Amino acid sequence: MKIATWNINGVKARIENLLAWLEQSSPDIACLQEIKSIDEAFPREPIEALGYNVETHGQKGFNGVALVSKLPFDEVNRGLPGDDQDEQARFIEGVVSLDGKVLRVVSLYLPNGNPVDSEKFPYKLSWMDRLENWAGERLELEEAFVLAGDYNVIPMPEDCKNPAAWEGDALYKPESRSAFRRLINLGLTETIRSVSDAPELYTFWDYQGGAWQKNNGIRIDHLLLSPEAANLLNGAGIEKHVRAWEKPSDHVPVYANLNA
Repeated sequence: MKIATWNINGVKARIENLLAWLEQSSPDIACLQEIKSIDEAFPREPIEALGYNVETHGQKGFNGVALVSKLPFDEVNRGLPGDDQDEQARFIEGVVSLDGKVLRVVSLYLPNGNPVDSEKFPYKLSWMDRLENWAGERLELEEAFVLAGDYNVIPMPEDCKNPAAWEGDALYKPESRSAFRRLINLGLTETIRSVSDAPELYTFWDYQGGAWQKNNGIRIDHLLLSPEAANLLNGAGIEKHVRAWEKPSDHVPVYANLNA
């Protein structure tokens, strides 16, 4: 089973790329972020025509997450628990059945947090606390789950081309990286670093300053696996070539293969 995550940066602007990727890469489940579309306007028909089930948690103009699956969903939940006042569309979870067992897959879009001297940075850290609480409760149930998405966190210096350029940025602040480590330390497996310690493994290149041409990238898109899901892991990778397509997102897909 191939599970992928991709910050599409506007599903309407990137629909042709999305359809081409679904046909070429053929993920069993795709987790999309920044769909920038309300649910009613999401272009589900051409995706469903490829054999996928579509579930969205949208928001007009920005944010928004989606799940696209070849398997039917047994259950779908929208919104990260813990703050009834949070109306931003950043979290959707779906449950699918695999030979009598369940797999829970989450598509998440963690807050950016910039500028750090605004309310956006505390919101980011609070959101990460809520995610940690959610994961902790799920781990107690000993079920297989995948937390996939754009975390807006650069975990380590080797996860960016130029660490000095990110000092003070919310993506690289010690508080953000510490919160990410706490999440991992609950007992989760970070797929890319579990299969490779190679340098220059990036998932995002800015549109500005020739970042793509210079390979001036960062790694902020991650798939985290519960122990039960990690036991099924048999490979992971970054589909970097998608960044070279016409009208690309500034992110590329990241995937994990599970023996399921």
